[in-house]
Amino acid sequence: MVAQVLQRPTLVLNRNWQPVNVASVARALVLVWNESAKVVDPLNYQLYEWDDWSQLNPVNDEPFIQAVSQRICVPEVITLTRFSKLPSATVPFSRRNLFKRDRYTCQYCNKRPRQDELTIDHVVPRSHGGQSTWENCVLACIECNHRKADRTPKQANLKIKHEPVRPKWNPVYSRYETRHESWAKFISDAYWNAELEE
Repeated sequence: MVAQVLQRPTLVLNRNWQPVNVASVARALVLVWNESAKVVDPLNYQLYEWDDWSQLNPVNDEPFIQAVSQRICVPEVITLTRFSKLPSATVPFSRRNLFKRDRYTCQYCNKRPRQDELTIDHVVPRSHGGQSTWENCVLACIECNHRKADRTPKQANLKIKHEPVRPKWNPVYSRYETRHESWAKFISDAYWNAELEE
């Protein structure tokens, strides 16, 4: 139970309150403890240093970490005390990010098999000069990948469900699937709504 709570996501804001990352609760608490960050109360925007935060008592059903002699509240948002460079404006092309972009779904038959039953398919096959890029790679189930083989989707009489494009950078584009409603106060509507549509 404690391990699950420690892995929950916490939104990390820059010193000027721009979203720059999502960290685990464990990492967020370390940053607050060593004075690299402060906890932000999303209700009233009050800032807490470690001494003040660690003295708060969780209310109602708020998640907490049980220490030896106290319960420590779980932060949803923290802000860095020193300036941190802004993250890259583009999402790097990687297997993990491609799976996230395509929502673990075959882009030909729209089925969602187990992760080990998905492959990365080159729309224009590598043997025909196709590159490993956002615009030329999609997820495909094993069956569709075999059906397409070394052909283009048109040649294999297959249609791509969603045009493969480079995803827009998003502060919550991360390994965390969960997000908190309180984050909407710190993330622009365009980014927030785009994430919710996924």
